[in-house]
Amino acid sequence: MPHPEGGYYKETYRSEIVADKKDLPDRFKSNRNFCTAIYFLLTSGNFSAFHKIRQDEIWHFYDGSPISLHIITINGSYEKHMIGSNLENGELPQYVVKGGDWFASEIEAPDSYGLAGCTVSPGFDFEDFEMAEREDLIGRYPDMKDIINKLTR
Repeated sequence: MPHPEGGYYKETYRSEIVADKKDLPDRFKSNRNFCTAIYFLLTSGNFSAFHKIRQDEIWHFYDGSPISLHIITINGSYEKHMIGSNLENGELPQYVVKGGDWFASEIEAPDSYGLAGCTVSPGFDFEDFEMAEREDLIGRYPDMKDIINKLTR
């Protein structure tokens, strides 16, 4: 199904065990499943727009062309990581995006796709999801205007 950030996803796992809100950090407003996992498909004609969630998200590369992960850290620095299977080219088969960091992704190869898995703990809930507003993000990080313009809607 289409993901609000761009690309497509299919939830493959949601733990039956639930953590009570009282046992979670204050940034969580309700109970959370211990863990969730999805498949995430991205094509070269699309991108995943800058967004953030409250918890860490582990990316696992499965197939296709490498996926470029663009990250604006909570400290305001920009990072780019390639998720893929070609270790000799510096690609990483797994990468953790820290909770609270803004991130976006794209396939740079033409006419291609990338298939990844994303694991989140405590489990993902759309209550934890925030899509970036272009002008707000540029206002915070004006030196990153080009990449923000490219990867926001």
